[in-house]
Amino acid sequence: MSERKEIGYISSATFGMGGYQDAMIGLSLSFMGKSSWGCSTFIGGWATKRSDYTKWTEGERRETLADAVWKLKEVLEAAGKNHVGELEGTPVECTFEGNMLKDWRILTEVIPNSRAA
Repeated sequence: MSERKEIGYISSATFGMGGYQDAMIGLSLSFMGKSSWGCSTFIGGWATKRSDYTKWTEGERRETLADAVWKLKEVLEAAGKNHVGELEGTPVECTFEGNMLKDWRILTEVIPNSRAA
């Protein structure tokens, strides 16, 4: 399957409950493009209590949640922003494989106050 890149912007950005059946906590981002496309992604981990039937450890959950916060920090720096709510309207490049979002990035080259290295 071939990859394609699309230019768009962050249409919604929140940090809180979301993901699978809103039982996770993390960063939710929605993207929109000028050519009538839209998609969303979630970066986070389970917010529910661990049971004997889960396939993850408490340590793994904490690591996943720490990774989500670190990703948020990187996104804010790249966008030149300080708060999640300020991310709306930020330009992005999304990479798709077929109809699936494979990757995305902040377009730091067009953001005057980007703090990305």
